[in-house]
Formats: sequence, structure tokens, C-alpha cells
Amino acid sequence: MKLTDILTCVTTCETIGRTDREITGIQMDSRLIESGDLFVAVKGTQTDGHAYIQKAIEKGAAAIVCEQLPDIYKEDITYIRVSDTEDAVGKLATTFYGDPTSKLDLVGVTGTNGKTTIATLLYKMFRQFGYKVGLLSTVCNYIDGEAIPADHTTPDPITLNRLLGRMANEGCKYAFMEVSSHSIAQKRIGGLRFVGGIFTNITRDHLDYHKTFENYLKAKKAFFDNLPKTAFALTNLDDKNGKVMVQNTKARIATYSLRTLCDFKGKVLEDGFDGMLLDINNREVNVQFIGRFNASNLLAVYGAACLLGKQPEDVLLVLSTLRPVAGRFDAIRSKRGYTAIVDYAHTPDALENVLSAIHEVLRGRGRVITVVGAGGNRDKGKRPLMAQESARQSDKVIITSDNPRFEEPQDIINDMLAGLNKNDMQKVLSIADRKEAIRTACMLAQPQDVILIAGKGHENYQEIKGIKHHFDDKEIVNEIFANE
Repeated sequence: MKLTDILTCVTTCETIGRTDREITGIQMDSRLIESGDLFVAVKGTQTDGHAYIQKAIEKGAAAIVCEQLPDIYKEDITYIRVSDTEDAVGKLATTFYGDPTSKLDLVGVTGTNGKTTIATLLYKMFRQFGYKVGLLSTVCNYIDGEAIPADHTTPDPITLNRLLGRMANEGCKYAFMEVSSHSIAQKRIGGLRFVGGIFTNITRDHLDYHKTFENYLKAKKAFFDNLPKTAFALTNLDDKNGKVMVQNTKARIATYSLRTLCDFKGKVLEDGFDGMLLDINNREVNVQFIGRFNASNLLAVYGAACLLGKQPEDVLLVLSTLRPVAGRFDAIRSKRGYTAIVDYAHTPDALENVLSAIHEVLRGRGRVITVVGAGGNRDKGKRPLMAQESARQSDKVIITSDNPRFEEPQDIINDMLAGLNKNDMQKVLSIADRKEAIRTACMLAQPQDVILIAGKGHENYQEIKGIKHHFDDKEIVNEIFANE
């Protein structure tokens, strides 16, 4: 594509060199540059792309987009100065990859918890309806049936547009996407057109990045503020910020709730470890999911599908066939008569939801043993809160390691233990070795008990000192159960 055509989507402050040249690719990582590429120098949270302009030129970049022009120019290179490269890169990528969201219907899901479940179930549902569908999620990206590994909840804007471009070229009619607060704040979704947005809930998370809860909330809200009037904004009225999210949106507002009057109303009629009977807008449906938080997720899926033009009866039929997403309330039954549940819950609110769901089904017939840790180099403030929530709703708690990254596992455990009082401590063990912690929980379990193994869910690694070691909670459980 000609550089002059790519630049039509941004306002330039200054241009040095030819703009009629052909551009073969676009990158914001100098290590990925190939001959003829456009390099966009973005000031990131870890590094400043401006420091790598020379490296990009050495690797073959034909043009540079930056906020500050370098002191020395190369004659055969084109330099374009813009006021904000973080804002520009998404728009440039959208244009370079042929404006993919003008060719498919993109729905974004944002919130603290539930994003993966809702986006994945919508992807599965619309494939069952017979469409080619794309998915952008924490667990894995999909272009219809082709799986593409995911590194972030929301990819960088160039990867994002490349994936969406492939989806459009391969005939996808819909795409469903998790929209993280980081991606909104860093303008990774700039240039994309959404036909709908879904708000799940918002509780404390990612304060290591956003610094305050207010900043975190504003990032989420900005997604809805920017939706066009042709889109829908589906919000959860059971969250106290559900109305706040959509108060300035131009989109058509729709609501869902398990508690109050709304457009898509749900109620749990029966529940067990094999599923629930739900009432959704006065129609009953059996689903293979557990817990009120999942009932809420399913309401969001139902509402979004209806807003996309599907008939309620057809949506309910598919809803009854869907199964939980990997690592989300994944229940495994032991031969000894107890149950282990592997779940991604890694925030105080997610722990509260999962433990409440367990108690709703158990009804006092067994004990709850929780194995939990907290990630290293992330929001430290939630560590004592996670320990408190685990102790409040469990008969026994084993605090362990969970992706310590560059911190010492015992330091993280100590931060969690600091949130507990003397009574709490009587029911708490700390075992840094996660495999040993899971094994201990299984040894302590009696028939009817439930073990919650929280924090990692679908992840199949432990990240220690920058290295990812293979580790899968579900594999460990199955191995222990096989030897019982």
C-alpha cells in the first residue's frame, strides 16, 4: 500500500521525504521490521520506541512515524511527525489492513470478570448458528476453526488489525473480543468499529497500572463513550457501576440482571454441580454451568445474541448445549467422593463469586478447602483481600504460589497472610510449592467436600524469574485422582 494512502487516517504535523513510496508492512517493534516496512515509534510503559528508530532503519524500515524527529535524517527514509503515536498506530494499522471492522460485525466485552466466558460462548453460539466467526480472547484467538495462541487479553493494535483483517478476508461475519482496560487506555482499539459493547462488572484489579480505581473505571467507561449510535451497549444492572458505564454513550442501551427489572431478566430456579435450571425472560432453560455469576454471564450472551437479531427460542436452544470455558469453574469428581474445581479467579471479587457459587450448591453438606495464591509484580493491594475472602468462605485455606514472576513466592504469601486475623490463621496453611499445596488439599478432603484451586484456570505454566515452566492445575488434579 502507498504511504500516502496509509496516512489519510491521521493528522500529520510534519513530513520529510517521499510519501508516494510503497509500504510492505507496519510494525511498532523494531525487532520485527523487514525491508519496506513502516515503523511507528510509540512511547510504551516499559520502553520508548523513539530509542529504536535507528535500529528500525538498519533493519530496512522505509518510513518512520514519530512524535519527535531524530537529530540526523537518512536521505532515503521518510519521516512523519504526529502529535500522538499511541493514538495514531491503531488508525494506521486499521487503514493498512483494509479497515477490517467495516467488513464484519465486531462485539467487545469489557469488565473485571466474565469477559472470556461471554466472548467465547458468543463465538461458539454463532458458529452453531452457521456463521464463520472470529474470537479474540485471553485463552486463545480463533479465525473460525483455526486456533492462534494469545499472549495478551487484547493484542497490540497491529496484531489486532492483522487478525481482524484475516478474519474479514476469510469470510467471518462476526468477531467477539475481550476488551481489556489496558487496551482502552493505550488506544489499542483505536480505529476499530464496534457494533456492540457488553459490560460485565467492575471490581478492584490492575491498580498496579491504573493506580486508582477511578482511573480503572474511567478506562472501561471510555469504551462505551466511544461506541457509535448504531451500536448497542449492553450493561449489567446488578453491578453498581452498570448505569455509570453507559451514562454518556451514544449507543442504544440495553440491560440485563438477576435482581431487577431490565430487558433481559434471569433467575436461578435450580442448581447443582452438573448445571442449573434458569428462567430467562419467562422461558426455562437447562444449562451446563454452575453459579449465579455464570447465570449473569449467560444472560449477557443471551442479550447480545438477541440484540444481534437472533430469535430468543433459537438462542435458548444453543445456550442449553454450550459447555463452560476451559479453566472456568471446571469441576472434577474424585473416586473418593469429593470434588475439585479449577477456576481462573484471581481477584477478591472473582473469589467471592466462585466460593458463593460453591456454597449455593453445597448447602452445608460438605466443607470447602481453598488453594489460592497471588501473581507477582502485580497489584499488591489485592493480596490481603484475596486471603481474607478465601478465609471468610472456606473451612480450610492453603496459600501457595501463583506466577511469582520476579518476586519471591514467600514474600507474596506473607503479603496475603498479613490480611488475616488470629481466628483466620487457625484454618490457614502456607505451602509455597503449588503442586504440594494441591496434593495436601486432596489429602485433607473428605467425601462431599469441595476443593477450589483458584488463580490459574486455563494457564498451563508457572512464570518464575522470567521463565514459563509447564504447570497445569487440572493435570495435577487428574494425576492425583488417578492414584487415589
